[in-house]
Amino acid sequence: MTISKVQHAVSVLWPSFLLASAATVVLFTVFDPQAIAACMGIEHLERTAAYTVGFFVLWTMNLASSMLTLYFQRPVHVPVIVEPRDLDLD
Repeated sequence: MTISKVQHAVSVLWPSFLLASAATVVLFTVFDPQAIAACMGIEHLERTAAYTVGFFVLWTMNLASSMLTLYFQRPVHVPVIVEPRDLDLD
């Protein structure tokens, strides 16, 4: 049974979305988005824009992690079975 490309995409996008959502809540509960923007040299960034950028950055990081997990789940190669031969050493 093979898994379709849509199932692969959903198995990567959905968990990374959920984790990015939770991480955004935790990140901006602990840190003020305007303080983070000021540290990065961006002075005039609204809170909503900071939340949006933060969410998409976290989603991209989680997406990359999920894609690497999916990539490394694949087998490296199919083992080749070589039949032994009789050697005639006369």
